[in-house]
Amino acid sequence: MKQRVLHRCGNITLGVKGLEVWISDRKQDYSLAMAKDQTDSNTIARPAQTLGEIGLSQYAPYLMNRIMGRYNANVQATLRTQNLTTPKMRTLAILTVVPGLTINELSVYAVTEQSTMSRTLEAMEQAGLVRRQARDSDARVREIYLTDSGRAEFDAAWPAMYARSEDMFTDIPDAERAAFVSTLQKILNNVRLHDI
Repeated sequence: MKQRVLHRCGNITLGVKGLEVWISDRKQDYSLAMAKDQTDSNTIARPAQTLGEIGLSQYAPYLMNRIMGRYNANVQATLRTQNLTTPKMRTLAILTVVPGLTINELSVYAVTEQSTMSRTLEAMEQAGLVRRQARDSDARVREIYLTDSGRAEFDAAWPAMYARSEDMFTDIPDAERAAFVSTLQKILNNVRLHDI
């Protein structure tokens, strides 16, 4: 296992090797083995590899963030004339497929903080794109629906969203695409905190 120097100050060197911390004053080396804490079930074990060893091009969270950042930027550039932000675009898309969500549910689907979603919905309601109504079974719960204007706005945005999505799969065979989407669904099931 490779030693790694963490800090040098004068004659003193502090380093790490595996689970050992070592200190050297050039006359003598001192080492202290770090014990794994087995008492706390929330303790995360030291990874077998560093990010440098894995590499960004092999690290799935980095790749997913980079891909979605590029997708969102490309869609935003196309939809700039419609004055649609990413949260507005996501809200329109989600309510087209799943109407009648609460703000909490919509925040989960849109991967947006509830406070951001609240401001987004206020602006969209003022623009006449969404409407809120009391749930039939519980008047305290407000459900959110697209208005006709909201549906028309989404219909105008969908071609750009779809085209940018298709761009991501250029030269990728249908079988690989289907396997990729299936894997993403499994990953989502592994990490999600909500049933939706």
